[in-house]
Amino acid sequence: MKILYYSFITFLVGVGVALGQGKENKGKFFVYWGWNHAQFGKSDIRFVGKDYDFTLDRVAAHDRQTTFSLKYFNPGKMTIPQYNFRLGYFYHDNWNVSFGIDHMKYVMDQDQIVNMNGNIHNGSAFDGDYHHVSKKLTKDFLTFEHTDGLNYANIELRRFDNLVYFPILKNKKGIDVNLTEGIGAGILYPKTNTQLMGQERYDEFHLAGFGTGLMVGINFTFWDYFFIQTEIKGGYIRMNDIRTTADKSDKAKQSIWYSQQNIVFGAIIPVFN
Repeated sequence: MKILYYSFITFLVGVGVALGQGKENKGKFFVYWGWNHAQFGKSDIRFVGKDYDFTLDRVAAHDRQTTFSLKYFNPGKMTIPQYNFRLGYFYHDNWNVSFGIDHMKYVMDQDQIVNMNGNIHNGSAFDGDYHHVSKKLTKDFLTFEHTDGLNYANIELRRFDNLVYFPILKNKKGIDVNLTEGIGAGILYPKTNTQLMGQERYDEFHLAGFGTGLMVGINFTFWDYFFIQTEIKGGYIRMNDIRTTADKSDKAKQSIWYSQQNIVFGAIIPVFN
Protein backbone atom coordinates (compact mmCIF):
# COMPACT_ATOMS: atom_id res chain seq x y z
CA MET A 1 0.00 0.00 0.00
CA LYS A 2 2.90 2.38 0.72
CA ILE A 3 4.27 1.95 -2.83
CA LEU A 4 0.85 2.76 -4.32
CA TYR A 5 0.51 5.77 -2.03
CA TYR A 6 3.75 7.46 -3.12
CA SER A 7 3.40 6.42 -6.78
CA PHE A 8 0.03 8.16 -6.91
CA ILE A 9 1.65 11.52 -6.12
CA THR A 10 3.68 11.21 -9.33
CA PHE A 11 0.48 10.35 -11.18
CA LEU A 12 -1.17 13.55 -9.93
CA VAL A 13 1.66 15.69 -11.29
CA GLY A 14 1.32 14.25 -14.79
CA VAL A 15 -2.41 13.89 -15.13
CA GLY A 16 -3.03 17.56 -15.89
CA VAL A 17 -1.00 17.32 -19.09
CA ALA A 18 -2.67 14.13 -20.25
CA LEU A 19 -6.31 15.29 -20.01
CA GLY A 20 -8.36 18.02 -21.59
CA GLN A 21 -9.41 21.25 -19.93
CA GLY A 22 -13.10 20.37 -19.49
CA LYS A 23 -15.95 22.76 -18.70
CA GLU A 24 -15.97 26.18 -17.08
CA ASN A 25 -16.16 25.29 -13.40
CA LYS A 26 -14.40 28.26 -11.82
CA GLY A 27 -16.62 29.92 -9.22
CA LYS A 28 -18.79 26.88 -8.55
CA PHE A 29 -19.36 25.20 -5.20
CA PHE A 30 -20.16 21.54 -4.76
CA VAL A 31 -21.45 19.46 -1.87
CA TYR A 32 -21.88 15.71 -1.51
CA TRP A 33 -22.92 12.96 0.87
CA GLY A 34 -22.37 9.24 0.57
CA TRP A 35 -21.07 6.08 2.17
CA ASN A 36 -17.87 4.09 2.37
CA HIS A 37 -16.53 0.60 2.83
CA ALA A 38 -13.10 0.59 4.50
CA GLN A 39 -10.16 -1.75 5.02
CA PHE A 40 -7.27 -1.40 7.47
CA GLY A 41 -3.74 -2.76 7.46
CA LYS A 42 -2.43 -4.61 10.49
CA SER A 43 -1.23 -2.13 13.10
CA ASP A 44 1.06 -2.09 16.14
CA ILE A 45 -0.79 -0.61 19.13
CA ARG A 46 1.09 0.63 22.19
CA PHE A 47 -0.79 1.02 25.49
CA VAL A 48 0.77 3.26 28.14
CA GLY A 49 -0.33 4.02 31.72
CA LYS A 50 1.07 4.65 35.20
CA ASP A 51 1.69 0.96 35.84
CA TYR A 52 1.85 -0.62 32.40
CA ASP A 53 3.53 -0.16 29.04
CA PHE A 54 3.07 -2.79 26.37
CA THR A 55 2.77 -3.15 22.60
CA LEU A 56 0.57 -5.49 20.60
CA ASP A 57 2.11 -6.24 17.21
CA ARG A 58 0.24 -6.40 13.90
CA VAL A 59 -3.27 -6.18 15.27
CA ALA A 60 -5.96 -6.94 12.68
CA ALA A 61 -9.20 -4.99 12.42
CA HIS A 62 -12.24 -4.53 10.20
CA ASP A 63 -14.89 -1.91 9.54
CA ARG A 64 -18.50 -2.15 10.71
CA GLN A 65 -21.17 -1.77 8.07
CA THR A 66 -24.66 -0.70 9.08
CA THR A 67 -27.36 -2.81 7.42
CA PHE A 68 -28.82 -0.83 4.53
CA SER A 69 -32.20 0.62 5.49
CA LEU A 70 -34.15 3.87 5.58
CA LYS A 71 -31.86 5.17 8.35
CA TYR A 72 -29.33 5.89 5.58
CA PHE A 73 -31.71 8.67 4.48
CA ASN A 74 -33.22 9.65 7.85
CA PRO A 75 -31.78 13.09 8.79
CA GLY A 76 -31.75 12.07 12.45
CA LYS A 77 -29.87 8.82 11.86
CA MET A 78 -27.89 9.36 8.65
CA THR A 79 -24.62 9.80 10.57
CA ILE A 80 -24.84 6.25 11.98
CA PRO A 81 -23.55 4.44 8.85
CA GLN A 82 -20.00 4.94 7.57
CA TYR A 83 -20.39 8.19 5.62
CA ASN A 84 -18.47 10.74 3.57
CA PHE A 85 -19.35 14.45 3.52
CA ARG A 86 -17.58 17.12 1.46
CA LEU A 87 -18.03 20.80 0.60
CA GLY A 88 -15.75 22.30 -2.02
CA TYR A 89 -15.04 25.29 -4.27
CA PHE A 90 -13.61 25.44 -7.80
CA TYR A 91 -10.99 28.19 -7.79
CA HIS A 92 -9.99 27.07 -11.32
CA ASP A 93 -11.86 25.21 -14.05
CA ASN A 94 -9.87 22.06 -13.29
CA TRP A 95 -8.97 22.49 -9.62
CA ASN A 96 -10.97 22.64 -6.42
CA VAL A 97 -10.27 22.79 -2.71
CA SER A 98 -12.62 21.16 -0.23
CA PHE A 99 -13.32 20.29 3.39
CA GLY A 100 -14.63 16.85 4.20
CA ILE A 101 -15.32 14.31 6.91
CA ASP A 102 -14.63 10.63 6.35
CA HIS A 103 -16.52 8.70 9.02
CA MET A 104 -15.07 5.19 9.16
CA LYS A 105 -15.52 2.53 11.83
CA TYR A 106 -12.51 0.54 13.08
CA VAL A 107 -13.11 -2.64 15.09
CA MET A 108 -10.28 -4.77 16.44
CA ASP A 109 -10.74 -8.47 15.64
CA GLN A 110 -11.63 -10.06 18.96
CA ASP A 111 -9.83 -13.22 20.18
CA GLN A 112 -7.01 -12.95 17.66
CA ILE A 113 -3.53 -14.01 18.77
CA VAL A 114 -0.76 -11.41 18.49
CA ASN A 115 2.81 -10.90 19.63
CA MET A 116 3.06 -8.87 22.88
CA ASN A 117 6.01 -7.01 24.41
CA GLY A 118 6.16 -4.89 27.57
CA ASN A 119 5.05 -5.03 31.17
CA ILE A 120 1.95 -4.79 33.35
CA HIS A 121 2.14 -4.17 37.12
CA ASN A 122 -1.29 -2.90 38.11
CA GLY A 123 -2.35 -5.69 40.43
CA SER A 124 -4.55 -7.35 37.82
CA ALA A 125 -4.59 -10.93 36.59
CA PHE A 126 -2.44 -9.76 33.68
CA ASP A 127 0.59 -8.67 35.76
CA GLY A 128 3.93 -9.70 34.34
CA ASP A 129 6.73 -8.98 31.91
CA TYR A 130 6.08 -9.92 28.30
CA HIS A 131 8.85 -10.63 25.78
CA HIS A 132 7.57 -11.84 22.41
CA VAL A 133 4.66 -13.61 24.10
CA SER A 134 1.73 -14.90 22.04
CA LYS A 135 -1.33 -13.18 23.52
CA LYS A 136 -4.99 -13.90 22.78
CA LEU A 137 -7.00 -10.68 22.82
CA THR A 138 -9.94 -11.84 24.91
CA LYS A 139 -12.70 -9.47 26.02
CA ASP A 140 -11.56 -9.49 29.63
CA PHE A 141 -8.16 -8.20 28.48
CA LEU A 142 -9.06 -5.74 25.72
CA THR A 143 -11.90 -4.52 23.51
CA PHE A 144 -10.82 -1.71 21.18
CA GLU A 145 -12.96 0.13 18.62
CA HIS A 146 -13.12 3.50 16.88
CA THR A 147 -16.79 3.01 16.06
CA ASP A 148 -18.41 6.40 16.43
CA GLY A 149 -16.08 6.60 14.72
CA LEU A 150 -12.66 6.85 13.13
CA ASN A 151 -13.41 10.46 12.12
CA TYR A 152 -10.98 11.96 9.60
CA ALA A 153 -11.67 15.69 9.08
CA ASN A 154 -9.57 16.86 6.15
CA ILE A 155 -8.75 19.45 3.52
CA GLU A 156 -8.20 18.16 -0.02
CA LEU A 157 -6.86 19.59 -3.28
CA ARG A 158 -8.43 17.86 -6.27
CA ARG A 159 -8.11 18.02 -10.04
CA PHE A 160 -11.23 17.62 -12.19
CA ASP A 161 -11.23 16.77 -15.92
CA ASN A 162 -13.99 16.03 -18.40
CA LEU A 163 -13.58 12.72 -20.23
CA VAL A 164 -16.80 12.35 -22.24
CA TYR A 165 -19.90 14.49 -22.80
CA PHE A 166 -23.27 13.10 -23.93
CA PRO A 167 -25.72 15.85 -25.02
CA ILE A 168 -29.33 14.82 -24.42
CA LEU A 169 -31.58 17.90 -24.35
CA LYS A 170 -32.02 20.54 -27.07
CA ASN A 171 -30.20 23.08 -24.92
CA LYS A 172 -27.19 20.73 -25.09
CA LYS A 173 -27.40 19.78 -21.45
CA GLY A 174 -26.71 16.14 -20.78
CA ILE A 175 -24.36 13.80 -18.98
CA ASP A 176 -20.68 14.50 -18.34
CA VAL A 177 -18.23 11.77 -17.38
CA ASN A 178 -15.32 13.25 -15.43
CA LEU A 179 -12.13 12.05 -13.79
CA THR A 180 -11.11 13.49 -10.43
CA GLU A 181 -8.06 12.82 -8.30
CA GLY A 182 -6.59 14.52 -5.26
CA ILE A 183 -4.46 14.64 -2.17
CA GLY A 184 -5.32 15.78 1.35
CA ALA A 185 -4.46 15.94 5.02
CA GLY A 186 -6.31 16.47 8.26
CA ILE A 187 -6.95 15.52 11.86
CA LEU A 188 -8.32 12.40 13.54
CA TYR A 189 -11.09 12.99 16.07
CA PRO A 190 -12.23 9.48 17.01
CA LYS A 191 -14.72 8.31 19.59
CA THR A 192 -12.80 5.30 20.86
CA ASN A 193 -14.72 2.58 22.65
CA THR A 194 -12.19 0.78 24.87
CA GLN A 195 -12.30 -1.57 27.82
CA LEU A 196 -8.79 -2.36 29.05
CA MET A 197 -7.88 -5.05 31.60
CA GLY A 198 -11.26 -5.02 33.32
CA GLN A 199 -11.45 -1.26 33.81
CA GLU A 200 -14.64 0.67 33.14
CA ARG A 201 -15.46 1.14 29.47
CA TYR A 202 -14.36 4.50 28.05
CA ASP A 203 -16.09 6.06 25.02
CA GLU A 204 -15.50 9.77 24.41
CA PHE A 205 -14.47 11.99 21.48
CA HIS A 206 -10.84 13.10 21.55
CA LEU A 207 -8.35 14.74 19.16
CA ALA A 208 -5.94 11.86 18.66
CA GLY A 209 -3.67 12.59 15.71
CA PHE A 210 -3.43 13.30 11.99
CA GLY A 211 -3.92 11.63 8.64
CA THR A 212 -3.12 11.98 4.95
CA GLY A 213 -4.92 10.58 1.94
CA LEU A 214 -5.04 10.18 -1.84
CA MET A 215 -8.10 9.58 -3.98
CA VAL A 216 -9.23 8.94 -7.54
CA GLY A 217 -12.82 8.94 -8.72
CA ILE A 218 -15.20 8.82 -11.67
CA ASN A 219 -17.87 11.52 -11.68
CA PHE A 220 -21.16 11.42 -13.59
CA THR A 221 -22.73 14.89 -13.76
CA PHE A 222 -26.33 15.26 -14.95
CA TRP A 223 -27.52 18.52 -16.56
CA ASP A 224 -24.64 20.44 -14.95
CA TYR A 225 -26.16 20.44 -11.47
CA PHE A 226 -26.33 16.95 -9.96
CA PHE A 227 -23.81 14.15 -9.82
CA ILE A 228 -22.99 10.64 -8.69
CA GLN A 229 -19.36 9.88 -7.93
CA THR A 230 -17.47 6.68 -7.17
CA GLU A 231 -14.13 6.97 -5.38
CA ILE A 232 -11.19 4.87 -4.33
CA LYS A 233 -9.25 6.39 -1.47
CA GLY A 234 -6.26 5.38 0.61
CA GLY A 235 -3.89 6.87 3.11
CA TYR A 236 -2.05 6.88 6.40
CA ILE A 237 -3.28 7.66 9.91
CA ARG A 238 -1.06 8.40 12.91
CA MET A 239 -2.68 8.67 16.35
CA ASN A 240 -0.34 9.34 19.28
CA ASP A 241 -2.98 10.28 21.84
CA ILE A 242 -5.88 7.81 21.92
CA ARG A 243 -7.82 7.98 25.20
CA THR A 244 -8.44 4.50 26.66
CA THR A 245 -9.79 5.14 30.19
CA ALA A 246 -11.15 8.01 32.28
CA ASP A 247 -7.59 8.52 33.60
CA LYS A 248 -5.84 11.01 31.29
CA SER A 249 -2.50 9.27 31.85
CA ASP A 250 -3.81 6.15 30.09
CA LYS A 251 -3.48 6.27 26.32
CA ALA A 252 -2.69 4.28 23.21
CA LYS A 253 -0.62 4.98 20.10
CA GLN A 254 -1.35 3.57 16.67
CA SER A 255 -0.52 4.00 12.98
CA ILE A 256 -2.89 2.66 10.32
CA TRP A 257 -2.77 2.33 6.53
CA TYR A 258 -6.34 2.42 5.25
CA SER A 259 -8.36 2.22 2.04
CA GLN A 260 -11.92 3.19 1.16
CA GLN A 261 -14.41 2.55 -1.63
CA ASN A 262 -17.01 5.32 -1.70
CA ILE A 263 -20.20 6.19 -3.53
CA VAL A 264 -21.50 9.73 -3.08
CA PHE A 265 -24.36 11.90 -4.36
CA GLY A 266 -24.01 15.62 -4.77
CA ALA A 267 -24.97 18.96 -6.26
CA ILE A 268 -23.05 21.70 -8.07
CA ILE A 269 -23.94 25.29 -7.14
CA PRO A 270 -22.80 28.01 -9.61
CA VAL A 271 -22.53 30.89 -7.11
CA PHE A 272 -19.81 32.93 -8.84
CA ASN A 273 -19.97 31.28 -12.27
